[in-house]
Amino acid sequence: MKECQEKKNLRQCTCTYEPCSRKGLCCECLAYHWRHRELPGCLFPPEVERTYDRSLARFLSVYERR
Repeated sequence: MKECQEKKNLRQCTCTYEPCSRKGLCCECLAYHWRHRELPGCLFPPEVERTYDRSLARFLSVYERR
């Protein structure tokens, strides 16, 4: 398994939830959100990410229009 690139990931992370302990740890972030039937904030446009609605339904509604 590749070594985690946490510092590099942090530079690209668009998550605005500041107390998140998974920032820069993409595999942990994805696993956490998937357990909650959500997707990580980095997959949403900035204006949607800021709402913290990470649901699959919201994701589909955003990208169905495009």
